[in-house]
Amino acid sequence: MKASLVEGLGGVFHTVDIEIDSPKGMEVLVSIKASGLCHSDLHIRDKGYGYAFPVILGHELAGVVEAVGDAVTEFKVGDHVVGCLIQYCGHCRNCLQGKTYLCEHPEETLRKEGEGERIFLKDKATKLNQIFGLGGFAEKALVHQYQLAKIPDEMPFKQACILGCGTVTGAGAIINTAHIRPGDSVAIIGTGGVGLNAISGAKVAGATTIIAIDIADDKLEFAKKFGATHLVNSKKEDPVAKVKEITDGGVDAAFEVIGFKVTSEQAFHMTRKGGGAYIIGMAKPGTAIEVESIEELMGQSKHLEGVIMGSTNHKRDIPMYAALYLQGRLNLDDLIYQEISLDQVQDAYDQLAEGKIIGRSVITSF
Repeated sequence: MKASLVEGLGGVFHTVDIEIDSPKGMEVLVSIKASGLCHSDLHIRDKGYGYAFPVILGHELAGVVEAVGDAVTEFKVGDHVVGCLIQYCGHCRNCLQGKTYLCEHPEETLRKEGEGERIFLKDKATKLNQIFGLGGFAEKALVHQYQLAKIPDEMPFKQACILGCGTVTGAGAIINTAHIRPGDSVAIIGTGGVGLNAISGAKVAGATTIIAIDIADDKLEFAKKFGATHLVNSKKEDPVAKVKEITDGGVDAAFEVIGFKVTSEQAFHMTRKGGGAYIIGMAKPGTAIEVESIEELMGQSKHLEGVIMGSTNHKRDIPMYAALYLQGRLNLDDLIYQEISLDQVQDAYDQLAEGKIIGRSVITSF
């Protein structure tokens, strides 16, 4: 089968022929119908973050179950599924508390020593890695059943693939982590794929003031399609001062979706008394966030919180978001910037790095 491979840190995506094993145990073989290009994969290619190369990247996949291992209980051949990068064991303290996104033993979703490789080059001499146990930039993927969620057959694949990361991360931070309620005010810094999903999540949750913040006017205008009520260009005006002006003191919750020190600190400062700043963006290793005043943290009872995968239980949340989409209440259609082939992954990421893409590029041709 074909896959888009990155051989080393900072390398290019190029299509190669690889082999894939039959499913064992709790593994599910998925024939991939759509795979989204998330910015996180570009960060991993360029910065590493401790992941091993060569690697098949891609962690937003949707497809059809082609085969199942002998211990699979949740899925059958023909099921439509979405993959999620949350790997969990199901029995550690956090999993038992419903916090699968904080699992202490995610490695249990992978094969053990002596069980052979899931994917490999034909000569079997080079070990290939499957990012987050998924490896979605390929025609097929072997995935542990815990990393899959079933979706309705009428859910289109190109929209469905976005659910597994962009939606659960963005909308999940709003709904699961910050528990936004009707009438609340929010600010979202960064209007890429995750930021737009956060805006959609705020609309679904009933927030009445949804402030989109970015440095590009075209991206800000685009954010209106997802529910933004106010737009702030932080290149032209002080976003903290403007947010406080719009809300008469600050938002209930601010969400940083870029991964920069300055914007993370701005998120904290633009919240009201008792408000919270939620850091979603993938920052460079070693990035530090400074809180300048203990008075603002304690005296105003603000809080600063990191968010992993939107505090998501993807077995519950992905079907929920699919239902919201099918009901016309969650905008996924406008997120799709372009459909590409597997051979165009490098070109699409070049466009993304240059800021030319609003939303998601989605592989639909393998």
